[in-house]
Amino acid sequence: MRRSTMLLLSAAVMLSGMLFTGCASKKKAAYKATGHTSAARHRSTMRSYKVHGKRYTPTYVEVGQKMKGISSWYGPNFHGKYTSNGERYNMHARTAAHKTWPMDTMVRVRNLQNGKSTIVRINDRGPFVRGRIIDCSYKAGKEIGLDRMGIAKVQIEVVGFSGKVQSDAAIAKARRTKTEARVRLTNFGVQVGAFRNYEGAKIYKKRYAHIHPRYKPVIKKFPDVDGAPLYRVWLMGFGSEDEARDFKNSNDMPGAFIVRN
Repeated sequence: MRRSTMLLLSAAVMLSGMLFTGCASKKKAAYKATGHTSAARHRSTMRSYKVHGKRYTPTYVEVGQKMKGISSWYGPNFHGKYTSNGERYNMHARTAAHKTWPMDTMVRVRNLQNGKSTIVRINDRGPFVRGRIIDCSYKAGKEIGLDRMGIAKVQIEVVGFSGKVQSDAAIAKARRTKTEARVRLTNFGVQVGAFRNYEGAKIYKKRYAHIHPRYKPVIKKFPDVDGAPLYRVWLMGFGSEDEARDFKNSNDMPGAFIVRN
């Protein structure tokens, strides 16, 4: 499949990481570096983003979580190019792209059309094609027959994190005892306004200063499409995407949307 969109997104993720580093709040997100992805890259790849007018919001996952859809694969034309987590794509490694699951999540991909399966590590974002849920590397795709089929119906299942795979027995036990390992994201927020003028942003920040004792308004400065500064007012401190969405829906906030620091 064409992956020009994914390559552009990867570049955007790297740029957004630098932008957010310059104006991040003092509250630290709960991310740890792995052998593959730095803590800073984890933060940048877990922010909400938009492709072709559609917004994607990365979220937490837990061992045993499943999803069904279409898998595709990508190969030689992208070998050696950067993925969203800052690695260089290796077509001979078992990796994959997913739109919302965290970097270094270990995923079992089962081809429902021939029964073959393999385990991959998420290190990229995509695929941005309707119905497709995962984009496998050439090696992983070949192991489940995608090199011949092109695309196939698959089931994907979270089997570990940080490059480590849990056994089927461990996953089954965790489900019985409801102690599934999970990656949970924190520090979600709600964008309540965006202004060309900094004074306008200050007024909005003051307006939301006392809306709730747990949530703090902050002003984030970003370059707009023409290079001029754009001041965004975010209400931060939500512990989950659901908490932020519930708060937004329960208050009169026209035009507000979920963000993540």
